Amino acid sequence: MRTRRLALAAASGAALLAAATFRGTAATFRVTAPVSAAAGPVGAAELLAKVATCSQISHGKYKTDTSAAAAVPVCGMDGAVFWKAGLGIDCDGQITEACNENTDPWFQPDTTFHQSNGMPLSAEQLPYVVVPSAGSIWNYASDGIKGGGVVAVIYGNKVEYAVVGDLGPSNTIGEASYATAKALGMDPDPRTGGAASGVTYILFKNSQAKPIESHGAARTLGHDLTQRFLANN
Repeated sequence: MRTRRLALAAASGAALLAAATFRGTAATFRVTAPVSAAAGPVGAAELLAKVATCSQISHGKYKTDTSAAAAVPVCGMDGAVFWKAGLGIDCDGQITEACNENTDPWFQPDTTFHQSNGMPLSAEQLPYVVVPSAGSIWNYASDGIKGGGVVAVIYGNKVEYAVVGDLGPSNTIGEASYATAKALGMDPDPRTGGAASGVTYILFKNSQAKPIESHGAARTLGHDLTQRFLANN
């Protein structure tokens, strides 16, 4: 929910993400059964190989930083939306050792979406992604994106499953929690961390991990949704 300039570190390499999706009816996916162990985890290269071109659904493009040119479109098809940007560190939410007003000059003690007990999310503990607030460029809700929605975040050769946890400015894109950055092998420091580019986000429409604060639920559901994505594209 911040309006600050993103603090981004230099990133090596970049992988192009474009529009693709899995086919099926629009439904809220819940953790009902784990993916078959035989299927195994999906690798970054396997996911990225499935996308080739961007079918832009946003009415314009986003900035990755308040001083940057607007260059990032939201792409999508039937079952997911996608974008490729950098990763700015969001430390908002519960006050913890790593995320507080002393470690993050832009810190806010709240997130748009809350845990099942009503408390803000913990950026230090939970991988979550920040989605742009609804505006003239794009309205996330109109494409089935909601709080707790599952996101596959790809950086280098790593894939991390996160949830939609916070909303940001309506004209910038490319921000995720401290825990997301750490899981992807980035410096998670809000002042110096993140990545300037090379991060791919795929958000599955009408998905919702419950409870939102369960990373295990997001991973289990994410594996299932990713297998469906690969099978249908």
